[in-house]
Order: sequence, then C-alpha cells, then structure tokens
Amino acid sequence: MTDPNAGTPTEATTSDVAAPTTGATEPGTSSPGGSVPGSGTQSSSGPKPGGGPKPGGGAPRPAGSAGAKPHPTPSHVPSTVPTVAPASDPSKFGRVDDDGTAWVTTADGERQIGSWQAGDAAEGLAHFGRRYDDLATEVGLLEARLSSGTGDAKKTKAAASALMASLPTAAVIGDLDLLARRLDAVVEHSDAAAAVAKHEKELERAEHTARKEALAAEAEVIGSESTQWKQAGDRLREILDEWKTIRGVDRKVDDALWKRYSKARENFNRRRGAHFADLDRERGAAKVRKEELVERAKALSSSTDWGPTAAAFRDLLVEWKASGRAPRDADDALWKNFKAAQDVFFAARNAAASERDAEFEGNAEAKEALLAKTHIDPSKDLDAARSALRDLQDKWDAIGKVPREKMQELEGKLRAIEKSVHDAVESQWRRSDPEAVARAAQFRERVAQFEDQAVKATAAGKTKDAERALAQAQQWREWADAAESAVDEL
Repeated sequence: MTDPNAGTPTEATTSDVAAPTTGATEPGTSSPGGSVPGSGTQSSSGPKPGGGPKPGGGAPRPAGSAGAKPHPTPSHVPSTVPTVAPASDPSKFGRVDDDGTAWVTTADGERQIGSWQAGDAAEGLAHFGRRYDDLATEVGLLEARLSSGTGDAKKTKAAASALMASLPTAAVIGDLDLLARRLDAVVEHSDAAAAVAKHEKELERAEHTARKEALAAEAEVIGSESTQWKQAGDRLREILDEWKTIRGVDRKVDDALWKRYSKARENFNRRRGAHFADLDRERGAAKVRKEELVERAKALSSSTDWGPTAAAFRDLLVEWKASGRAPRDADDALWKNFKAAQDVFFAARNAAASERDAEFEGNAEAKEALLAKTHIDPSKDLDAARSALRDLQDKWDAIGKVPREKMQELEGKLRAIEKSVHDAVESQWRRSDPEAVARAAQFRERVAQFEDQAVKATAAGKTKDAERALAQAQQWREWADAAESAVDEL
C-alpha cells in the first residue's frame, strides 16, 4: 500500500526574510505531505537526484497544499542571511528500499516516512534528502531572523514550534535530531529576544513620549506668553509637523498630550486674534484723529499770521505723531493731505519773507552808508562824540529792519561805536571821582605825620623809634603814589 505521506518535495516560503531557495513552505503553515494515496509517480518538475534547489525554480507542491503560492519577499530583508548549506548526506539518516519504502532514523528509532515510485531507490533517497535540506533551510531562516533582530520574536517562536511539531511526521531523510535541537534553541531564545524587543520598544515609547511632552510644554509657553506673532505661529506649525512623525506613544497619553498642544494653539490664536482686533480698533481711532488734524491744517493753510500759525502747525505735528498709525493705505493718504496743507502755508510765508527781504536789503545798504560816513572819536572830544552817537542811533532806528542774515554784522558795528563812547565816559568819571582824590590826599597826610614823628624821635635820641616812623612813612608814601597813579590813569 502506498504511504499517504509519500509524494512531491515540500514547497517553502517566508514572509519576513528572503529565503535562499524559492518555494520553501512558511514555517508552521503547511506540513510535508505525500501524493494522493495510490499515486506512485514523481512530478516531472521535481528536482533531480543529487541536485540542490534552483533559484527561481519552484519545487513541486505537496498534495495537501495544492494551489499555494510563495509569499512575496519583503523589503526589510535582514542584514544577516544564512548561506545555503551544502546538501546533506541522507544515507546517514535513512534509506529507501527496493520496493520504494522510505525510512528515516532518529534517536527514537527508525520510522517509515513514505514510498517512492518515481525512480530507483537512489533517486528516492536523494529526493527525501532534498526535502530535508528544504526543512533545514527553513530552520536556518528562523535562526537568522532571530539573530538579526528583525521581525517579531513571538511569530518566530510560533513558527519554530510549528516546525517542531511537524518533525515527527516529516517526510524527509536527514538529521532530524539536529533540527529538533536547533528549533529548541530558537524557541528558547525567542523569549529573550521578545523581552529585549519589548524593552527597546518601551524605551522608544518613553523617548517619544518625552519628546511630545517637551513639544506640548513649548507650545503651552508660546500659547500663553509669546507676542512674536509671526515667529510663534511658524514655530507652532513646526511643532505640529514634528508631532506627526512621532509614533508609538500610548494612545491615552498621546490623546492627553495632543489636547495640551491643541489647547495651547487655540490660546495662541485667541490672543493673536485679540491683539490684531485691538490694533484694528486703535488704527481706526488714529484714522479719525488724523482726519481731524488734516481739517485743522487745511483751515490754517491760508493764514497770514506767520508766527502764531507756524507755531500752531508745530503743535499739529506733535499731535499727529502722538495719534499712532492708521491703516497703511489711509495713513499714507492722510499724511499726504496734511503735508499739502502745511506746504501751502509755508510756501506763502516764504514768499512773503522773500518780498520782505527784498525791502530789507535796501535798509541794509542805507545802514552801511550811514556807518561809512559817521566818524566818532571820543578821545578827542567826548561831548561831541556823545552827540554824534545819539544822532547816529536816531537815524539807525529810522531806517528800519534789515535781512536776518545781515542783522548780526550791522548791529555788531553799531555796538562797537556805542561801546567806545561808553568806555570813554566811564573813564572820565573815574578820573574826576572825589573819593579817589581824597584818598590819595589822606595817604600824603599820613606820610607827613610819620616823618614828623621821626624828626622828634631823632631829636630825643630815640633812634629805633625814628627808624620805625620812617619805615611807616615810606609805606604810606608808596600807597599814596599808587592812589595818585590810579587817578591819573583814569
């Protein structure tokens, strides 16, 4: 009777790593099976005895997995992929009898695995050896997946356990005990790998949570304090862009952090909106005030009261600057109107000043001529000089105003003449001062008194008293000379 496990080689695939052979069965998804009972022929597409699997060539599928297709190779292929092991020697671990019965030997003894009817015994032995190599390749893929750290350790453990469960009935000839030990190691190490992966995931989650907390805190500061509206708004958008890239945070924590960020953004938008609303109101009020100032400037523009009106325009300009900014377009137009009214007034004042300056220019020439023909010398005749000065001053005032730029020069020349006469009068008065003359006479009297005392002391034989009196007389004589010299100099 044909063994139901006999048949075509196993087809193997994997979902997480690229297999060195195509057509390998996903571990734990399908077990090696034989052909339909009664079938004794090998598929014509099966591998030849002694040949290894061919890249790109699909191995015949077992009867129990008809229609199965290899899974596509994912993009995240592990960096460590096991090299294809050399073909095993099935003759060390089993045999195929002449009648096609296939046997495998394990630590538990020898068991029948199927029947080979598609060729001689050597071809059958090679066929079941290749099926063992395919199974070994699957184990190698699981080991590589576990060592590389790619893929889910729990899924790797489940696949290894499924393969372990299939070994007692696997229709292969090879070192099944070795495969069992390797699968035991995969199962054992999967738990440690899962723990490491869990720890790393927790660390990553904590890092991502901390980053989102920092972003939420920064957003809260911006939302409650910042008044740099443009820069702060840009930063909130940058925070949002970064926020979207941070994954793996606990949902409840993530929701709570998002609410903080969202509330901070709403607070910022509300404050910014209120700021610009206030600004709009202030600019509206400034516009009204400036419109009033424009009307007042227009009313003053036709005034010919030059001094007070110029002062009034200066006051209007101070009010203008204190009014603040109106909306840009309105502010520019209002300033243009205000300045136009101001220019009208000052242009009229400048024209009037030009006419006045033309009139004053003749006055300046008249005063220059008056100064040229007036000669006053107080040192020769003080009374005549004083009379000439009064005449000069009367004529000077009668001529009238001169241009502003010539006023200082002409007035300076008149002041020089006035000062010379005034200084001469002062000098004459000091020379005739009776107090100064009397003081000099008193000094002379004191000199005479001390000289008399010296004569009397000498006659009395008092030499020292005479010398003292003479010294005092000399001192008073010097003072008298100084006082008389002062009077003469005046």
